[in-house]
Amino acid sequence: RLAPQMDSACVHCVGIYLFIYKGCNQSKCFHIFSLDKIEDELEMTTVCYRPEGLEQLEAQTNFTKRELQVLYRGFKNECPSGVVNEETFKQIYAQFFPHGDASMYAHYLFNAFDTAQNGSVKFEGFVMALSILLRGTVHEKLRWTFNLYDINKDGYINKEEMMDIVKAIYDMMGKYTYPVLKEDAPRLHVEVFFQKMDKNKDGVVTLDEFIESCQEDDNIMRSLQLFENVM
Repeated sequence: RLAPQMDSACVHCVGIYLFIYKGCNQSKCFHIFSLDKIEDELEMTTVCYRPEGLEQLEAQTNFTKRELQVLYRGFKNECPSGVVNEETFKQIYAQFFPHGDASMYAHYLFNAFDTAQNGSVKFEGFVMALSILLRGTVHEKLRWTFNLYDINKDGYINKEEMMDIVKAIYDMMGKYTYPVLKEDAPRLHVEVFFQKMDKNKDGVVTLDEFIESCQEDDNIMRSLQLFENVM
């Protein structure tokens, strides 16, 4: 059960982690290994196909060549088309949150991964995002999270966008939480966070305001540490 007092950024981080964890332990689409386990995996099975531009991906991400090989092998095993679509995200989150409705959160999360906005995410795009979320700097992780909340991609987060994301998170958590969520919990959550983040009170949150506010919040900063040492 997820505690409702968790801030939205923290729940977002948990959601991403569960998505990755799901890939490793259930669908096997996205593998997370310790370095020792990567060695074992490479000894057991040789990667027969190397995606074009592997060296370029190594240069662009914080993954080693061997880690990229393992990630790609798992990706292709479960996703032979070479792309992941929104339905895959929805299926994974539905299994992790059976008592709630995760469809909208999965939709928003997929849009954050789908930077080309073409309805599919290739391995290269997915691994670039993973690199940020797992091994990026604090600013890189917060910038990525800002993009998730900036639904219309205009460079600002307005209160309606924050409400949409937070409501999607609460819907995903469902009714089986402790303590029980009040019906107006999402609205109250947004009121508190938006007032805190909109420092100049102009009705929108900029990237700078978002990063500054998150860095002032110990809970959010701790939530970002969920990504450290995962792989």
